[in-house]
Amino acid sequence: MDRSSLTKYAWLSIAAALATIGLKSLAYLLTGSVGLLSDAVESLVNLAAALMALAMLIVAARPADQEHQYGHSKAEYFASGVEGILILVAAVSIAVAAVHRIVVPRPIEQAGVGLAVSAVASLVNFVVARILLNVGKKHNSITLEADARHLMTDVWTSAAVIAGVGIVALTGWGILDPLVALAVAVNIVWTGYHLMWRSVAGLMDAALPPEENEKLQQVLNKYREQGIQFHALRTRQAAGRRFVSIHVLVPGRWTTHKGHHVVEDIEADIRGVLSGVVIFSHLEPVEDPLSFQDIEIDR
Repeated sequence: MDRSSLTKYAWLSIAAALATIGLKSLAYLLTGSVGLLSDAVESLVNLAAALMALAMLIVAARPADQEHQYGHSKAEYFASGVEGILILVAAVSIAVAAVHRIVVPRPIEQAGVGLAVSAVASLVNFVVARILLNVGKKHNSITLEADARHLMTDVWTSAAVIAGVGIVALTGWGILDPLVALAVAVNIVWTGYHLMWRSVAGLMDAALPPEENEKLQQVLNKYREQGIQFHALRTRQAAGRRFVSIHVLVPGRWTTHKGHHVVEDIEADIRGVLSGVVIFSHLEPVEDPLSFQDIEIDR
């Protein structure tokens, strides 16, 4: 898939955010519940995050140029990082509103209608989140995956709020409404932290995750059985792109033609197990001592 086409999913997220903001705001106005207010605030964050995701997906889809010869895919990490920060801001806002409601109690009104409206908004978020998560994983887009996980957090948040408001309406335990809002704030802090951590790891050129490294090693092991050696293996990930650098050591008696074709086969097999991978390989004679002077990761 052309990564520029991923922007249509960001537009889907924006549409979902606008719809849920309207529905959840209506639910709050009908009930006066601070729990439902916290839910509406998080939808505002969803909108800001979706707009940021759209902007960064547009940047990330740009081809490599003279100033960015490895492409622009790292722009996606900025989107997920900003989304993490926005989630933390939302958590603080929700907590402040909840504490104020504890100090200044207010009864909940028209709970049934308000909860029904909020439930519809949650259903919208759930459907969009599943779509974004599937597309994000399929095309290695941390931006769409982050947006999806944020929306799923919103779904669980809404479920907790709806349950809390329902219990308040049935029992009259008004204190439960702001306490649920505080619990929501604590819960979404973890999501925000996780998104920020992943963004930092990506910007710091973290190596491929263990499961992908295992696939890479399985390919190399097949050639090791043929007497070929490898060293100076380095990997990194930049959102939807992966980079692998490796030295391939073959018998010195081989012709350049034979060695070149073996390296081409190795690279093709790596591309078969890792999508979006760029490979830098260096062919060396295994008998030459100079071939072993650059084994370390940092040469």
